[in-house]
Amino acid sequence: MQITDKIEVNPQKEADLKNLETFEDYKKEIESHIGQDTTELIAALMGGGIFLGGSDIHLEPEETCTRLRLRMDGMLNDIMDFEPEDYRSMLSRLKLLSGLKLNVHDKPQDGSFSIIFKDLEIEIRVSSLPAEFGESVVMRILNPQSLKNLEDLGLRPDLLQRFQNEIKKPNGMIIVTGPTGSGKTTTLYAFLKHIHQPEIKIITIEDPIEYRLNGISQTQIDHKKGYTFAEGLRSIVRQDPDVILVGEIRDQETAKISLQSALTGHLVFSTLHTNDAAGTIPRLTSLGADPVNIGPAINMVIAQRLIRKACKQCRVIRDATPEEKEIIDKGLVGVPKEIIPDLTNGYLVAEAKGCKLCNKGYKGRVGIFESFIVESELETMILNNPAIPEIKKTLKETGFINMYQDGLIKVLNGETTISEIVRVTKEN
Repeated sequence: MQITDKIEVNPQKEADLKNLETFEDYKKEIESHIGQDTTELIAALMGGGIFLGGSDIHLEPEETCTRLRLRMDGMLNDIMDFEPEDYRSMLSRLKLLSGLKLNVHDKPQDGSFSIIFKDLEIEIRVSSLPAEFGESVVMRILNPQSLKNLEDLGLRPDLLQRFQNEIKKPNGMIIVTGPTGSGKTTTLYAFLKHIHQPEIKIITIEDPIEYRLNGISQTQIDHKKGYTFAEGLRSIVRQDPDVILVGEIRDQETAKISLQSALTGHLVFSTLHTNDAAGTIPRLTSLGADPVNIGPAINMVIAQRLIRKACKQCRVIRDATPEEKEIIDKGLVGVPKEIIPDLTNGYLVAEAKGCKLCNKGYKGRVGIFESFIVESELETMILNNPAIPEIKKTLKETGFINMYQDGLIKVLNGETTISEIVRVTKEN
C-alpha cells in the first residue's frame, strides 16, 4: 500500500501535542483548528491521538453531526462532534492525503498516508465505508514505537524461557492464535527482532505489511494481481530463507505449504484465528491439512489476548475480598506453586480508581498467554483427529496453564484486576 502524501508536524505543534494529557485536552486542541487550515486540523487530530496512545481514530457520520472516537487500550472513547461542513472539508483532505478517489462515495476504499514528527514517521492506514449518513472513516495508527522486544510482552519467566528456546530452533512451525486485535503480529515481530542477525535470512509475507523491519525481506500479498499467501510462499522457499513469517494461514494451500516448509528445514512463524491454543489442531485439520504432517511440523502453539493494566498512578493495592480470594483459588487449581506469586503476605490485588492520566483506572495493555509444545504423546493423538475437549484434557494433565490462569497470576502481581480478566477471557 503506497503512501501518497505526508503531514509534517512543526516543532511548536509537536511541543503542544506532547502536553496533551486528557481527552478534554485533545478536544480543545482540535477545536482550536476548526474553521482554519484543514491540514493543521488533521495534524492535530492525528498527532493528539498518537500522543495519547490511541490505536485507531474513528469518524462516524450521524444525522446531524460526525462523531470522533479514539480507541485506546482496546476501548473506544467519545471525544467530540463535528458539524457536517467541517467534516466534509476534513474528508476531502483525508482522501487526497491517502490516495482515495474524491468522487467515489458509494464504495469502500482503502489508502494510507504518514505523519512525520521530528524523528519519527508513522503510517496511517485509512479505510472509508459508505454509511447511512455519509462516509465513515477509520484511521489505524501504525506507530513503530509500539513494537516490543520479547522481554516486554508480559511473559511469565517460565514462558519467556520457553519462547526463547523454541524460536532458536532451526526448523519447525510456531503458530500464534487469537482474534483480531489480540497482539499476534506484535508477538511475531518480537520473535523476528529477537532472532535477527546477519547470518540468517528472514522473509515475511503479510497482508498488509504492518511495520518495516530493517534487514528483513518483507513482501505483501495483492489479491488483485493473484499474489496470495500460497503463491508468495512458493516463491519464498526458492529464495533460500532460514526463517519465514506467514501473516496468516487462511486456506488449505497455505496450510500445506507452511507445514511442508517447516518439515524441510525452515523455521516458520504464522497466525491462525482460533479461540484458544487447543483449537489450533482441529482448525488446521478443517482447512485440509494432513494430520500426519501437523504433529511433526509444529513445535509450539500460542494463544493470547491483550488486557488493560491498572494505572500505576492511581491504583490501590489492597487485600482481596473473600469473594476475590475464592475466584483466585478456584482459578489457579492445578497451577504449580512455583508459578504462583508469593502469598506470604496474603492475597494482594489492584483496584482501578481513575485519574486524569488514565482511562477509568487503566493505562496501557499487556498480553496474557497460553502455550504448549507438541511432544510425542500429543503428536500421536493428532493422528486421530482429536476434538478440542480431548486436547484440553491431555494438556491439563501436563500442567498446562491457560490464559485465564495467566491473567490471575498478573492480578496477584498487581498488574490488572479480576474484572478485566473476566471481561477478556469470559471465564469465571
